Amino acid sequence: MNSQTVVLISLFYISLASFGRGDEGLGASFILGDSLVDGGNNNFFSTLSKANMPPNGIDFKASGGNPTGRYTNGRTIGDIVGEELGQPNYAIPFLAPNSTGKAILTGVNYASGGGGIMNQTGRIFVNRLSMDIQIDYFNITRKQLDNLLGPSKAREFLIKKSIFSITVGANDFLNNYLLPVLSIGERISESPDAFIDHLISNLRGQLTRLYKLDARKFVIGNVGPIGCIPYQKTINQLNSDQCVDLPNKLAKQYNGRLKDLLTELNENLPGSTFVLANVYDLVLELITNYAKYGFVTASRACCGNGGQFQGIIPCGPTSTMCSDRSKYVFWDPYHPSEAANLIIAKKLIDGETKYISPMNLRQLRDL
Repeated sequence: MNSQTVVLISLFYISLASFGRGDEGLGASFILGDSLVDGGNNNFFSTLSKANMPPNGIDFKASGGNPTGRYTNGRTIGDIVGEELGQPNYAIPFLAPNSTGKAILTGVNYASGGGGIMNQTGRIFVNRLSMDIQIDYFNITRKQLDNLLGPSKAREFLIKKSIFSITVGANDFLNNYLLPVLSIGERISESPDAFIDHLISNLRGQLTRLYKLDARKFVIGNVGPIGCIPYQKTINQLNSDQCVDLPNKLAKQYNGRLKDLLTELNENLPGSTFVLANVYDLVLELITNYAKYGFVTASRACCGNGGQFQGIIPCGPTSTMCSDRSKYVFWDPYHPSEAANLIIAKKLIDGETKYISPMNLRQLRDL
């Protein structure tokens, strides 16, 4: 055996050992939420909320640029976080036919475009998976893990090596409480305070239910500045540097209550760690200082149609698409581009407590 071969074999084992360490760090990523992190679940049932048509996914390397049902041009924040924390594969959509056997050991994605904390949220889309249904589905995965690993190892795998990522709440405002025409009755009968009380109460029950199924490490995203998305700017005929006040005010009110809820759960659920991802401030920072991050616009959708910001009709085959997707904060009227997702994800992984607290995701993984 010559010295070159010995060096190569040594390098192979060193890289294998270091991969093993990373792999040991994060066993699985379980993703729940809405279209910001949907990995393709909505492809598998009849719904008006779909992203499985081009040019969605045009920059998603794993599919060769074909649409996967992700509501962006490339990877979601959930994809990027899993990748950066050492996951060998993206979390597989629960409804995909191959989400069985050992495939579930790197994680499962339950998120659904149009889904929300409340079961009635997103009814405009006819079908979607609410948080309650997503947790019902995780319960099925939980039993599969017992069968794969045996009950005690499955429990240890969930408690020590899995992160539960929850990105939800925006639809409860955009496609429920603030829905034009359809929600007027709701707003008359329920004040913003009462509606947010309902959201927090439901979410408390949902997170406690996951805890009872052995989830321990949680990252919960707050609601972003939904008054600043191209859709809201377009329908309200704002200037590029303006945002709609009411949606942002409601988001901030909900976010304050969410912060209190996570403090309460950290204190009351032994062994749990609830981390708050401050998506509101992260996205607002990108929108306000977009040029600093190399973007040319934070108000116009790269892919969409209608109005001055291409903000009315979602991205599809007949949409106008920008020439350089890396220069747009928003991919479509609602969702960030992969370039924006990458900046947000990296600040959640290694960022300071201003954006992710009480610890960042790398620290959460290594707990």
